[in-house]
Amino acid sequence: MALKPYIAELPRLLRLCGPIMVAQVAQTTMSFVDTVMAGQVSATDLAAVAVATSFWLPLILLVQGVIMALTPIISQLNGARRHGDVAAAVHQGFWLTILVTLPVMLALYYSPQALHWMDVEPLLAEKTTGYLHGILWGMPAYALYQVLRNFSEGLSHTMPTMVIGFIGLAVNIPANYILIHGKLGMPALGGVGCGYASALVFWAMLVAMVVYTRSSPLLQSFTIFTRLSAPDWPQIGRLFRLGFPIAMAIFCEVTLFTVVALLLSPLGSEVVAGHQVAINFSSMIFMIPLSLGMAMTIRVGHSLGENKADQARIISIAGIVFGALLAVLTALATILGRHWIIALYTDNAAVQQLAASLLLLASFYQIFDSAQVISAAALRGYKDTQAIFYITFVAYWLCGLPAGMVLGLTDWLVPAMGPHGFWVGFLIGLSVAALMLIWRLRIIYVRVEHRNRAGLPLVDGL
Repeated sequence: MALKPYIAELPRLLRLCGPIMVAQVAQTTMSFVDTVMAGQVSATDLAAVAVATSFWLPLILLVQGVIMALTPIISQLNGARRHGDVAAAVHQGFWLTILVTLPVMLALYYSPQALHWMDVEPLLAEKTTGYLHGILWGMPAYALYQVLRNFSEGLSHTMPTMVIGFIGLAVNIPANYILIHGKLGMPALGGVGCGYASALVFWAMLVAMVVYTRSSPLLQSFTIFTRLSAPDWPQIGRLFRLGFPIAMAIFCEVTLFTVVALLLSPLGSEVVAGHQVAINFSSMIFMIPLSLGMAMTIRVGHSLGENKADQARIISIAGIVFGALLAVLTALATILGRHWIIALYTDNAAVQQLAASLLLLASFYQIFDSAQVISAAALRGYKDTQAIFYITFVAYWLCGLPAGMVLGLTDWLVPAMGPHGFWVGFLIGLSVAALMLIWRLRIIYVRVEHRNRAGLPLVDGL
């Protein structure tokens, strides 16, 4: 196999990936800042942020996942030079966002009721509820921002995502400080203040993206704000059918971690806090393959829009291999630097000891995590989204979570391992997902190349 075309693709992927990665790191750094600043107040405030994140993150990613269908649609339209259809696709994205965000907000508002059904200490439940009701006000802004972000990234214009990510971080730190500690006449809310600060960040990011979209010569040329198209229900239905499996796949993965956090909550704040520290850092590392995958979705979709099936295959293979090499490096860095990393989060000795042992397990699954997220991103570029959902459901809910529960909570196979057993379950689930997604990608290669040889178009519209 000639390596030259694969190596030649890497600079193109990195040019797209770089700004996305910086933006994702900035977004994850906000979660890091929340964790650190809440942890400086008390272990209970830190645990409240962890438990609250277990509720709101899957719901907000459910909305984001539906809207992620816009990226391959717009990149394929752009590759096919069908620029006149882009604005209509974005407008239907706006309408779909409104339809899915409202019920999700309602679900988030009532989600703290679950805390009363579990053996969660009252103070932790109170702080968790306050955080959730605070961040709730930012969800409409976050959802609409994602529409504009996918519009820009679908056109291979990723720089705004990076710039606005830093704007969000610049708002997050002072807002946290003011609301956590009660500065400038505000009440001292502790960890609850992180929820309200995040809502302010989401609105700031939406305003910045609207301003950029209206002023950028490239984005302005698509006139998405000139006249809003009326709801086109068949198009909204097609967009939903493409985006919903993406959302459910993300939901399946995230809720694997969410359910584990909830199952660990009866074990006490220190166990939850140690788990949260390890999850938070692992999430930051995850931004590297996630960003590379987002760039691959754009590149694969654009190549298919140009009817270049061979190029789309080269892009996806190059991305998976490069992502695996990067994962080896991040795994080594995690092993060698885990104690220094954890010291940035907390000085609680018990939390530090647990988090350090969990990060060792996290380093092992990074290669599989990279392979599964990049393979799924390539499939999104092909608009093959239903398979992603089925595979992630089987891998995480039928393999990873049951294995984690058996190892973590029972003595059936080994003495109950507690949180470590669940992290072994993560490793199992991610490994199964990676293998099945790569297998599915090989099937899609053959199917698309048959269409190409038959002279059939590789893409459709919305």
